[in-house]
Amino acid sequence: MLTASLAPSCDAFGHTTDAIQDVEKGSELSRHLTNHALTSFSWSDVGVTVKDRKTKKPIQILNSSYGCVQAGSVVALMGPSGSGKTTMLNVLAHRTSTMKGDIQGRIMMNGRVMDEAAIRRVSTYVEQEDAMIGILTARETVDFAARLSMNGNTPKKDRLSRVDGLIESFGLQRQADTIVGTPLRKGLSGGQKRRLSVASQLVTSPRLVFLDEPTSGLDSTASFECMKFIRQVAKQHNLIIIASIHQPSTTTFQLFDQLMLLSQGRTCYFGAVSAVEGYFERIGRPIPLHINPAEYLLDLVNTDFGHDDSSADGSLGYVHEAWTASEEHNALMLSTATVSSLVPVSPSRTSRKSTLAIAWVLLHRNFIKSYRDLIAYGTRVFMYFGLAIMMGTVWLRLSYHQNSIQPFTNAIFFGGAFMSFMAVAYVPSIIEDLNSFAKERANGLYGPLPFIIGNTLIGIPWLFLIAVMFSIITYWLGHFNPTAGGFCMWVLWLFLDLLAAEGLVVLVSSIFPLFVVALAVTAFANGLWMCVNGFLVPMGTLNPFWKYVFHYIDYQAYVFQGMMVNQFRSTIWECDKSSDTDEYQCMYPSDLQSQGKIRGTAVLRAYKYSWGDDKIGEWIGIMFAIILAYRILGYLVLVMKKH
Repeated sequence: MLTASLAPSCDAFGHTTDAIQDVEKGSELSRHLTNHALTSFSWSDVGVTVKDRKTKKPIQILNSSYGCVQAGSVVALMGPSGSGKTTMLNVLAHRTSTMKGDIQGRIMMNGRVMDEAAIRRVSTYVEQEDAMIGILTARETVDFAARLSMNGNTPKKDRLSRVDGLIESFGLQRQADTIVGTPLRKGLSGGQKRRLSVASQLVTSPRLVFLDEPTSGLDSTASFECMKFIRQVAKQHNLIIIASIHQPSTTTFQLFDQLMLLSQGRTCYFGAVSAVEGYFERIGRPIPLHINPAEYLLDLVNTDFGHDDSSADGSLGYVHEAWTASEEHNALMLSTATVSSLVPVSPSRTSRKSTLAIAWVLLHRNFIKSYRDLIAYGTRVFMYFGLAIMMGTVWLRLSYHQNSIQPFTNAIFFGGAFMSFMAVAYVPSIIEDLNSFAKERANGLYGPLPFIIGNTLIGIPWLFLIAVMFSIITYWLGHFNPTAGGFCMWVLWLFLDLLAAEGLVVLVSSIFPLFVVALAVTAFANGLWMCVNGFLVPMGTLNPFWKYVFHYIDYQAYVFQGMMVNQFRSTIWECDKSSDTDEYQCMYPSDLQSQGKIRGTAVLRAYKYSWGDDKIGEWIGIMFAIILAYRILGYLVLVMKKH
């Protein structure tokens, strides 16, 4: 992990003071830095060493890097593929929890070493992938980011003013009411999405912004416009912005104040963009006229295509050595060995909302998504409606003759099992939510608890609506127990079934946040529950391993039992009469056999099910426990997967 001791750093105004020796003093300064101006951000002797997978020997992927950036500056982090740009950005942003290796060096703000918490209180990280809710408009996207980051005392008027200001600053006023875009509905263009992604992070009032390939996937014009807006905001609000960027155009390159050029994890240049030509001319590598400087520099330090690293005259090694021996490098090392005094300003993000307040904001956002986005719940409503029509017409008006006992039982199994199985349609929506959560959590906006609360609450009314709609169609078409109490219990069991199934989807998707993997694992789990729920293989026949390990935690088993009791506990069935003996032949013996009838409880007895109210209450309690367990496990998974 990064060195916890204090190190000196660059001074925004060129003044120097004595180096700080007391570690505890630095920790105290870290805790209240957000109440002061961020005048400089620097790093000293930063390196990353990992083990080679084959040889198990240590490999240095980032080597002794130095840098210093002043407020209001935009830094370009450039280098060929595999040069260490993303690693460098992650180390500077303290996003190293998933990084396997040894990290050395000191990351400083205003000359003081800062821990992860202090960095995240004043910074934001915009990832290369646009993790946004596709159905929200541009204004809503920025507004929800503002609501999640601002304290509850901020007037709504001030919040909306800041949102509109950023929308205008990034040239999105015409697209303010346009949705981001979903697979089913076209929205913003690629360049507009990138600008919106940055704007939604800047509204959280950071002092330090890390951008990972902000122009990725954009053409030359869109890249220039995107970086122009970013530069304007940096100058206007005195921000420090560090952006990894791949081969910018000449005009885009000139928008940056400073350049850090990396290759093979080593620094080839760090300094003002305006001084690039003079430096490389001085070391004998002049930038030709009428050539894009960025393109030339990337080609100069690229070893993947034809460069001979062993050549002393034209090698990358020469460029590395020239930088290490340069006056600029020595001056940079000296500047990161001094400290400065803090300059008070307004706080960045010192006041945090309560868990319930954040959950309420997330619930509002989820509500908008739930009724606008067909993928969230609309598709599932149509799917369940189609399934209800199919089931109701296939099992149409079954009679209460003993020949219908098995069809009724099959219908109960089919209804509960497939209602649960079709919850896999929720996978795309929850993965989108999890991606947004990962981004917002990494930027310090909120943690797993409000996310789980908001996600759980938004599903309840929709799932209840689905359960009622499905039941109205299937229950009466199929001629199930024709009582109001029977219908209400049927709805209850389907509702609990859907709640458990959605909890399972959230848990699996939290563990495997990849669409194909989450879909496959959820489908497998539902297949397992179908096999051991007591219908396909009766409990008396089920292998003890599957019975005791899986059956008793199978929510489908309790749904099937509950629906069976609901159908057979108070119903009477007709038997056939033998033409030869003139005696009734009943499939299930009961006390009504002499009357040519079957008491429904005889069917339950054959399945070894109890039918008392106390037993039904116990099953309902177990269902609630399973539903709660899925949500708690999902929460714990997110807690353990901290980025």
